Amino acid sequence: MAYAMNDAFEGYYRNIWGSRWEKLRESLLSPASLVPYGEGLVKPYMMDRASILAALSLRLPSSGIILDACAAPGGKSLVLASRMTGDTRLLCNELSSERRRRLSTVLDEYLDGETRRRATVSGFDAGKLGGRKSEWERFDAILLDAPCSSERHVIQSEKALAEWTPARPRSLSQRQWALLSAAFLLLKPGGSLVYATCALSPEENDRPASRLLEKYAGNITPDGPDFKGTGFTGGEKTQFGHLILPDESGGMGPMYVARFRKK
Repeated sequence: MAYAMNDAFEGYYRNIWGSRWEKLRESLLSPASLVPYGEGLVKPYMMDRASILAALSLRLPSSGIILDACAAPGGKSLVLASRMTGDTRLLCNELSSERRRRLSTVLDEYLDGETRRRATVSGFDAGKLGGRKSEWERFDAILLDAPCSSERHVIQSEKALAEWTPARPRSLSQRQWALLSAAFLLLKPGGSLVYATCALSPEENDRPASRLLEKYAGNITPDGPDFKGTGFTGGEKTQFGHLILPDESGGMGPMYVARFRKK
């Protein structure tokens, strides 16, 4: 790294990770560890294995509609689409028009014609959709890979690192909560909900998960994830989820995954 470290950034994450921060920071400066995912696709798609595991964590229904709430660039959508059975459909949503175009291109390029016809792209604000009662309990399963601090990107970008302040994770946590709370309302009873980020801070990971369980106590329950059948045995359990970090997982991640079931 040829540019100066942001002292606020350093202090914030050192306070969270202590002596481990040195090793973790070095792993974030290295290129992400990508693997080809090709199951059920026209050709393999290169992505972080931790992202694959996050998508595989969602319990898919045998019919109905799956929502990928913040879908771009599309890797996790491909994993979900490749696993659809019966007459299941997939709604891949992305608010940004530019990222939505990239998402559509990825789906067109990697899905076969029949699967592509069952995968629709939309551009609504998933956080605001929860305010429409007509949309409540519309989806049978929801993957929320929420916008987050993405420290791996920040630490590798001179501009992003210079602009970072402790207000960033606080602000993103509020947005994540809006999205997660809405996802609960949009999910059908009995449905599976996976909340994922590529963030390092509990403010963006366990905190929104904790708020979900507090607000909807009695109507939602933690449900893993356990990564059974994936061959992955690493990662670290948190209070409400699972955290995969690159310093201990061969360059995978960061990726936080929490799964819930709506009663």
